[in-house]
Amino acid sequence: MPRDTTAVAIPSEVVAEIDKIVGEPRRSAFLVELATREIKRQRLLKVFENPEPIWKDEDHPEFEGDSDAWIRRMREESEARLRRSGILD
Repeated sequence: MPRDTTAVAIPSEVVAEIDKIVGEPRRSAFLVELATREIKRQRLLKVFENPEPIWKDEDHPEFEGDSDAWIRRMREESEARLRRSGILD
């Protein structure tokens, strides 16, 4: 990922705490990781603000009707695969 250098004013106490956690050489990496995580979190929160449902039944025809039967079938297929591989007796 290309990098830009930018000046950000951070209180000295916060910098000292960051340095205690990761050390001065890893300060930038720590802040990048933290900012990246927060960006993802904020994007996810935006998704939840949308009144449009995320899950649409028409996008998941495999669940049409009896979802219990679908779950049972998935478990049975998994167990069969594990038996064939010798993991289950």
